[in-house]
Amino acid sequence: MNLDPYQIGLAIVFMAAGTAVQASIGFGLALVAAPMLYLVEPSLIPGPIIACAFLLSIWVVWQERQAVDYSHFIEAVAGRLIGSPLGALVIGSLTATTFDIVFGILVLLAVGLSLMHGNIEPTRRNVFFGTMASGFMGTISSIGGPPIALVYQNRSGASLRGNLSLMFLIGTFISLVSLGFVGRFGLSDIAHTGVLFAGVVIGVICSAPLKRRLDKRKARPFLLGLCALSACSVLIQALYRLI
Repeated sequence: MNLDPYQIGLAIVFMAAGTAVQASIGFGLALVAAPMLYLVEPSLIPGPIIACAFLLSIWVVWQERQAVDYSHFIEAVAGRLIGSPLGALVIGSLTATTFDIVFGILVLLAVGLSLMHGNIEPTRRNVFFGTMASGFMGTISSIGGPPIALVYQNRSGASLRGNLSLMFLIGTFISLVSLGFVGRFGLSDIAHTGVLFAGVVIGVICSAPLKRRLDKRKARPFLLGLCALSACSVLIQALYRLI
């Protein structure tokens, strides 16, 4: 494992912040944590954070099991089975610099998607296309929440958290399998997952009071602004290497 104590501390803090947000409002772990973790150590993305998102999703689905709707399970699996392998094929063919650029662009795209508003409902078609886009983006950058969060944006409380977590549970498992097939989730990634999981535990503990008090609309500007700044930093670094 190539992390020094300072990097480990930062990684745990960023992961705890992202976990607290996602456990409270249903999504946001990767939007908050992934850009900052990538700046700490690129190898923390995408495998380790996806593995932690999988474990977190198990916990949230269990916590909100009474509010989970399984009627679109097949569409969610089908969409992710298409999007995740495509993302794995793309990431397996990218150079480090190209990946930096793709990652930065995808983060900015995720921010843009999160700013959209509308009356989207979780129909079979919307769930399918939402999970397909989520699978592609999530497998490459670990940030796959916004497309499927838009599908469920008109749900609230336990229903939002539970159903989004079910989608993430399906999706992150398929993404991890896809990354494993292209050699992007190995022993070092498992070690990094162990480090990040400490942040997950802290974030879950902190989410209890936040779940009752956090206003998603008030948190959104800060959350998205932080992500956009992080994405721009990654893009600037990548472009600097190309000059």
